[in-house]
Amino acid sequence: MTEKQYYDLIVIGAGTGGYVAAIKAAQLGKKVALIEKGDLGGTCLNVGCIPTKTLIANAHILEKIKHAADFGISTGSISIDYAKMKERKDTVITKIRKGLEGLIRSNGITIVRGIAQFTGPKELKVKGQDNVLMQAENIIIASGSEPMDVAAFPCDHQKVYNSTSILEMTQLPKTLAIIGGGYIGCEFASLYAELGVKVILLEALPMIVAAQGKAISDTLTAAFKKQGIDVQTNVMVEGIDKHSKGVTVRLKDKGSIEADAVLVAIGRKVVSQGLGLENSGVLLSDRGSISVNEKMETNVPGIYAVGDVTGKLMLAHVASHQGIVAATNATGGEAVMHYNAVPAVIFTLPEIAMVGLTQEEAIEKGYNAGVGKFPFQVLGKSIAAMDTDGFAQVVIDKKTGQILGAQVVGHEASSLIAEMTLAIANELTIDCLADTIHAHPTLPEALHEAGLMAMETPLHMPPRIKK
Repeated sequence: MTEKQYYDLIVIGAGTGGYVAAIKAAQLGKKVALIEKGDLGGTCLNVGCIPTKTLIANAHILEKIKHAADFGISTGSISIDYAKMKERKDTVITKIRKGLEGLIRSNGITIVRGIAQFTGPKELKVKGQDNVLMQAENIIIASGSEPMDVAAFPCDHQKVYNSTSILEMTQLPKTLAIIGGGYIGCEFASLYAELGVKVILLEALPMIVAAQGKAISDTLTAAFKKQGIDVQTNVMVEGIDKHSKGVTVRLKDKGSIEADAVLVAIGRKVVSQGLGLENSGVLLSDRGSISVNEKMETNVPGIYAVGDVTGKLMLAHVASHQGIVAATNATGGEAVMHYNAVPAVIFTLPEIAMVGLTQEEAIEKGYNAGVGKFPFQVLGKSIAAMDTDGFAQVVIDKKTGQILGAQVVGHEASSLIAEMTLAIANELTIDCLADTIHAHPTLPEALHEAGLMAMETPLHMPPRIKK
């Protein structure tokens, strides 16, 4: 160990929450160190958002090529080289990672490579590529999360994969069983089905993507069945037997399923162990997450936590915003975290995006909720592009007109939700949406029309029959 290094702020973890916090603090004139035990960029860049969306982009291209004849374009036979797809994925990650390192260093941030452990509330010991003792008045913990494993059927990463190890496959299985019908399982199901894999999706709950509500679940289930995905709900996996030909997935009271490989996608768990938190005084919840307030402060003054380790919403963009809030407060400013307008996207075919409250949630909270739903099948731009699956939906408070939530299922849903996120974050009313001119012909017109339907003044749909 060398002599102790002193900083204004130290950030543990260079994922989306960590490196954003470090950059924000550096912009505010502080001396900042960023500690990372693995690759810069954390889960999102290396084994999450970016690699999966890179592979999904391949699937989108393939899907368009399959329907080229409908546009008057002849392509001939189509073949897939999944090893090259995986290689492209790796190239994308490497390129972004190099750019990220340059960005961090350009802000004057010291990158420290190794595993960090608290030796006191303001002191850290780092072991690894760098071996140093560090001290700072303020420390931000951004240690992230990792795939959840199941003792009854642990991943061997050869036939039983998790969401990290499956990204290293270079050859597609003929049949893939996916355990877990949440957003992670559904994204992989959509991806591999489009690439020609026979996918069996197993979910313990009565419906897939249950957290997103019945309307979205029903629409995605119908789309999956159209893709040839075998969606099985209300099923419990008891075990997985590996053999020379693949795997046998044993279901409780429902027989078994044969497949070449299995993906376990039942969720993620926070990474809070191994940090020496017992030496810092930071308290953990029963689930191992670090408890924080709206300023991202822990119970120990000067120690903050952001991202997945807080057990809040496990989304990269949430971690990033939490990082800004924590860094602002840690450097003497004032900022609080709000969760009322957090967009979320599921990159399936079709895409799903949502923000704010569903109609069911709004009713549960006591609102006199109204909803307007506009199908893409009657939208000019969607018809022209042959992307007519799905709908745009807006939820409002009938009493005040406030926009409470929005849900989009269909082409470019991930982009469309941004408009509604801005509206909800700024507490706009449905009149504001209705009075905003939307370019024609474009997809955002669907949101405008959904808003008009919520007001019961539709322009491009027949009026509702009043009883």
